Amino acid sequence: MSAKPIVAASDGSEESLRAVDWAAREAVLRGAPLRIVSAPGLLPRMVGSQGHSEYETVSDVIRDESDYALTAATARAAKVAPDLLIDADHLSGAPAEAVTEAGSGALMLVVGSRGVGAFAALVLGSVSRYAATHASSPVVVVREEIGAAHRQVGVGIGGLEGNTAALTFAFEEAALRKASLVAIHAWHTPQSDISRAGIALTAPDRSAVETEATRQLDGLLGEWREKYPDVPVSHDVVHGHPGRILSGVSARADLVVLGRHPAHHGPGAVIHAVLNHAHGPIVTVPSS
Repeated sequence: MSAKPIVAASDGSEESLRAVDWAAREAVLRGAPLRIVSAPGLLPRMVGSQGHSEYETVSDVIRDESDYALTAATARAAKVAPDLLIDADHLSGAPAEAVTEAGSGALMLVVGSRGVGAFAALVLGSVSRYAATHASSPVVVVREEIGAAHRQVGVGIGGLEGNTAALTFAFEEAALRKASLVAIHAWHTPQSDISRAGIALTAPDRSAVETEATRQLDGLLGEWREKYPDVPVSHDVVHGHPGRILSGVSARADLVVLGRHPAHHGPGAVIHAVLNHAHGPIVTVPSS
């Protein structure tokens, strides 16, 4: 069993509970304990009531909701994996930073894509976006219903030098799931760049670019094929916006893996697009 836990954040919403379900199954797959956390999200300077009162303050209600979120999430995880070791904790501080910090040292941090109600949807949405681009651990954002297993893991390859940490994560997931792996390199030249340069990308030009990219991608994956001989590997070079292409891949994959830089302080065009339009779980992995 892994000593490092998988951490899942819950606010009691159905989206976050689906994320807990996913995290529980992943914990079983990896032989890891599960830690469920909840950040109440108190407004600045808001504190709980002091002493006894027959009335609950707004902060008391929010903390009660956090208690419910942990109770409901723990029950869901126990139903998914009855023998799983589960811990549950309240977090203090700003939700985005608190949840992100809770994932430090974990195998991964798992969050839902949005929360309960209009305001909470903004809060949890901001939490998932912040965690997915700032956490020191891999972050899984679970979107929509998780259907039948596709037995495929997708990994986006931006720079053809590759992201070692993202590739390692993707191949490990494929091996654990007994799934195939498809590596996608999507490229496009924005029309604005073409217009400024006063050139047009012809069919032979595009073919030459794709041929060279395919050669590099095949070479990059060679060493990984040797490390994971039981994982069927394929690759594809596609002309199109990477965010759109990888969002499409998420509809037929159990998981799509994206690499990111640890010092990156914004969602990035590709990660932002995929997180907003994906049809299944997306994981962002910081480069080592």
